[in-house]
Amino acid sequence: MDEALLRTLTPTVIGILFRRGADFAAAEDAVQEGLVEAVRVWPDGAPRDPKGWLVTVAWRKFLDAARADTSRRHREELVEAEPPPGPGGVMDDTLQLYFLCAHPSLTPASAVALTLRAVGGLTTRQIAQAYLVPEATMAQRISRAKRTVSGVRFNQPGDVATVLRVLYLVFNEGYSGDVDLAAEAIRLTRQLAARTNHEEVAGLLALMLLHHARRPARTASGGRLVPLAEQDRGLWDTQLITEGVDVLQAALRRDRLGEFQAQAAIAALHADAQTAEETDWVQIVEWYDELVRLTDSPVARLNRAVAVGEADGARAGLAALAELDPALPRYTAAAAYLHERDGDPVTAARLYAEAARAAPNLPECEHLTRQAARLNAQLRRSS
Repeated sequence: MDEALLRTLTPTVIGILFRRGADFAAAEDAVQEGLVEAVRVWPDGAPRDPKGWLVTVAWRKFLDAARADTSRRHREELVEAEPPPGPGGVMDDTLQLYFLCAHPSLTPASAVALTLRAVGGLTTRQIAQAYLVPEATMAQRISRAKRTVSGVRFNQPGDVATVLRVLYLVFNEGYSGDVDLAAEAIRLTRQLAARTNHEEVAGLLALMLLHHARRPARTASGGRLVPLAEQDRGLWDTQLITEGVDVLQAALRRDRLGEFQAQAAIAALHADAQTAEETDWVQIVEWYDELVRLTDSPVARLNRAVAVGEADGARAGLAALAELDPALPRYTAAAAYLHERDGDPVTAARLYAEAARAAPNLPECEHLTRQAARLNAQLRRSS
């Protein structure tokens, strides 16, 4: 069964159900039930028209639910509107759905969470990790958002800022997580950039392109994670880098700096360095200062501490790190790296092992475990 195909079809089928008269919660639930049916049936052989099959099954699931909750007259109207089996519409509704899910009746945080779950295909656990909150908290937030929009007419699209936040988180999950959504996020952001003259849309597109350009070098054989400093820069996609830098420079000329432009500027400085040793860490720290000013993000502060360690020495980086909450994701890994640079392999090895136990994914866990093992082997040889 092609799970990637199902993920790709999900938002389009939800859009088709919207247009047929289903409200948001009912459309999502019906498509989810259709996906369950596909998981059960498709291993015996996928249909020739997967999209048309999923539209038909999901619509029937919606009708079954509607019959239990509405009057006979309403049931008959819905039955008359049932689409026949066959291919669904060719229109790409995904970007439109992002705007519809960012509904004015929801807070931005709830709109982002709901869209990631319903349209982006992320699990509640993945969304919770992105927001640095417990999974149970995020599950409650998504449930409240569903109740809020249940029965709401989706004719008031949300704002660009909320949609950008969703696209950013979808890209991050696709780039570093278990589900490959990065290319889809770039595609949608390109569409958005073509439709609106917004400097932060351009900033986000530039950020995605610059990060995606490094993707071929991020992993070695067997899925082994390769840190930025050790990557083969000859594998980086120079065409994407050039495009990303051009898009960023055009956005910066508008002199309306936002967080995505600041992040893209940091990525551009990494991309500009021919070797890791040539990286302009002083400028990168300055851009992190701008990013912290714009967002006050604890993650930005953590990354800034590592950059300070590169620009001003490990002790300065550890001092910046000490001002942050040790419970932050990847705090321990950053501390391990800075302690190693500071000449304390004993502490670094212990922290690498501790960070491995808390790693959010297997490649990162294996990388941190290898770092701990490398230092422990050096300590044994020197003793």
